[in-house]
Amino acid sequence: MDVEGDRASVSIVGDGLANLVGKNGEVLEALQELTRLAVTRETGERTRLMLDIGGHRAARRAALIELGNEAVEQAKSTGQGVRLAPMSPFERKVVHDAVAAAGLRSESEGEEPNRCVIVYPA
Repeated sequence: MDVEGDRASVSIVGDGLANLVGKNGEVLEALQELTRLAVTRETGERTRLMLDIGGHRAARRAALIELGNEAVEQAKSTGQGVRLAPMSPFERKVVHDAVAAAGLRSESEGEEPNRCVIVYPA
């Protein structure tokens, strides 16, 4: 367990955890939501707890930062906005942070589950 900013982060490590992650992290997302609901129920306060299983979320974060940086370079070189594939709120936040760190602007557009990030040139 760790704290990143104002968010508690719980990591479950070990072998044979793929079933707890599921396809594209779907089971992980569901377990995280159930964990958040349980904490909210016990404390009476909303939580921003982040759950990672088997390093899946950490690896996904690294891949999303790379994707954000590639979109930044594409937006700079073409002078046009770059629309990325739909992502979860966690994934969009990682991309928005990477884009902001590169000095460009991004926005989320669309409705869940098809909400995506658009990266704009400077």
